[in-house]
Amino acid sequence: ARRRRPQRLGQLTRGSRSSRLRPLRWAPERPPPPPPPWPASRRASSSCCRPRSAPPRRCRRPASAEIEQYRLQREKEFKAKEAAALGSHGSCSTEVEKETQEKMTILQTYFQQNRDEVLDNLLAFVCDIRPEIHENYRING
Repeated sequence: ARRRRPQRLGQLTRGSRSSRLRPLRWAPERPPPPPPPWPASRRASSSCCRPRSAPPRRCRRPASAEIEQYRLQREKEFKAKEAAALGSHGSCSTEVEKETQEKMTILQTYFQQNRDEVLDNLLAFVCDIRPEIHENYRING
């Protein structure tokens, strides 16, 4: 009987000579992750070593009021600068809106005046049936 040689780590066996398995067999083992810089007992209880993700809730409420006030102040400053920069162009949009409203009121009055007449003409046109033969119709005979 033949005596088998002991295999060394990383050496291929006869059954695993497939090209798919070779990279997996020859891949080096990953080293274990390094231990944390502080002991596990202090890590869970001490807050000095934990990273801060957000400010505490008691600080958020007063800060949100200040932030809102600052935002409103900046918005007012922006509106003032915008009005100063645009000058007469700022009133242009109000003039366009005024003209649009005038045209809309005129169209509304025309609609109210002519609605009945237009509906009568439409109904007369739809309901009046005149049987005629179309000029393109040919009688084969």
